[in-house]
Amino acid sequence: MTLYLDPPLWPRHGKVWGHLVSDASVEELLAFAAGAGIPERAFDRDHVDVPADMYPRLVELGAVLVDSRELVRRLRASGLRVTAAERHGRS
Repeated sequence: MTLYLDPPLWPRHGKVWGHLVSDASVEELLAFAAGAGIPERAFDRDHVDVPADMYPRLVELGAVLVDSRELVRRLRASGLRVTAAERHGRS
């Protein structure tokens, strides 16, 4: 069970954001995020949105930096991936 971070590439609210995911469970993801001080509202079904300024702390806590493709590959392999259709209620 590992937590993964992709590069922060998404601008929003004056910050640049990336994604934190678990390869084991949503519960693990939420517990890790809570322990790191990330608010629950940052959770989006299969990932947590994380501002770039939190990356050093998350890596210190054990998250592994990977590129975006690798993050999605690991999320799919875990069975936790939520597709765009599922996210928008189309499945």
